[in-house]
Amino acid sequence: MRALLEIILMALQLYVYLIVASAILSWLVAFNVVNTRNELVRQILTFLDAVTQPALRPIRNILPNLGGVDISPVILILLIIFIQKLIQDYLLPIAF
Repeated sequence: MRALLEIILMALQLYVYLIVASAILSWLVAFNVVNTRNELVRQILTFLDAVTQPALRPIRNILPNLGGVDISPVILILLIIFIQKLIQDYLLPIAF
C-alpha cells in the first residue's frame, strides 16, 4: 500500500513539472521566442496541451476573465500540493 502511495506522489509531482513546462512553453510561443513551425516544438506543445488541458479547462471555466492573465496553472498546482500533503500527512502514516 505504501509503495502505491509513493508512486501516486511521484506521479503528482511529475504532473506539476508538466504544468510548469506547459506554462513556460506557452509564454515562449506567445513572445515569439520559439518557432511553432519547428516539428519538435509542435510535438512538445501538442503533448503538453493534451496532458494539461483536461485538468486546466474546468478551472478556466470557473474563473472569471482576468484580462489575459491565466492563473489556472497556479490554482491547479496549489490543488495538487494540497492533495500531496493530504496523502503524506494522513495516508502514509497509516499505510503498512
